[in-house]
Amino acid sequence: MLIPRQPVPSLKVETLSSGLFDLSEDGADFATLVVFYRGLHCPICATYLKELGRLTADFAQKGVKTIAVSSDDADRTRQMAEKVAQPDLRFGYGLPLTVARDWGLFISTSRGKTSIGIEEPALFSEPGVFLVRPDGTLYFASVQTMPFVRPHFSEMVGALDFVQKNDYPARGEYTGTV
Repeated sequence: MLIPRQPVPSLKVETLSSGLFDLSEDGADFATLVVFYRGLHCPICATYLKELGRLTADFAQKGVKTIAVSSDDADRTRQMAEKVAQPDLRFGYGLPLTVARDWGLFISTSRGKTSIGIEEPALFSEPGVFLVRPDGTLYFASVQTMPFVRPHFSEMVGALDFVQKNDYPARGEYTGTV
């Protein structure tokens, strides 16, 4: 389990438009917003990533860089990027499932074709949203077992004003006896 204020696992993936993404070298002022999505087969992911892409400039104004990452290959990722049609959103691909598991993501098995007629990969990760500070520590995390009911990016953008104004610390850091 990842712990707020503690280092996150390494994350290095190829991107469609900017070469190798290395989280440790991303250089965001406040944080990098890493959004792990299920893949091309997920229509909910496409809608979710459209919203992320629409708000990427708003995140950037608050010192937050964004990236959407899946275990899909380059071709499927390119298809998703075309479907999402948000040129400012970075897309990473080829996430090893061992790395997904290191991040605490749940892994699912294929159920064949989805409601939009696209075959699910044999194995893929379920969604996760993480804000990672420039020092590589976890600030915020949301991990799901299903594609439904994800954090709202518009609420996150709004919360950043409060967080930054009040130097609000990452919460959930306590690991002692309860």
